[in-house]
Amino acid sequence: MSSVVEQGKKDRVEEIIQDMEDSQVVMIAHHSNAPSVGMPLHEDSDRYKMYLNDTGLFITLAFKDKDITENIIYQKLLNDKLAADLGYVYENVVAQMLKVSGNELFYHTWPTESGKHNYEIDFLLSRGNKVCPIEVKSSGYKTHASLDSFMRKYSDRVAQGYLLYTKDMRNDNGILLTPVFMTMFL
Repeated sequence: MSSVVEQGKKDRVEEIIQDMEDSQVVMIAHHSNAPSVGMPLHEDSDRYKMYLNDTGLFITLAFKDKDITENIIYQKLLNDKLAADLGYVYENVVAQMLKVSGNELFYHTWPTESGKHNYEIDFLLSRGNKVCPIEVKSSGYKTHASLDSFMRKYSDRVAQGYLLYTKDMRNDNGILLTPVFMTMFL
């Protein structure tokens, strides 16, 4: 933390992050160690993801490589012609939509069978006595290994699994593939 905040003590960093969240500049997605109803009870305060409340500002900052971001960047982005990894942008949009729809933001990670990397569910929603895992893709999907693994591992806790992406709505073996713009209806 000292590389991020001068004299970066954990308490000071937590205070800065809390101030940013209170001022509604950022949204925090908390890691849930136990993906089930009552996720705040199992929140890991040392693990979180931070999203910017203003996705337009996020895009401007992400693509700012000189003093003025050229309009062509925005035009290509809006026309789905920008050759860039937009995963963070789509995840930020989904976080913003979930938050303004009254949801708290949680995510979950766990090691793969090989232990060489982790599976990750981008968002978890509590619905009744079950959870709805959400995976976000910035384009058409090919695979959804994390979502498949989560649905198997926690099948007794899952109400519905969602993959949010840029294509039409459909069902893929029990996973509802949903266009990103429909996030507000989850």
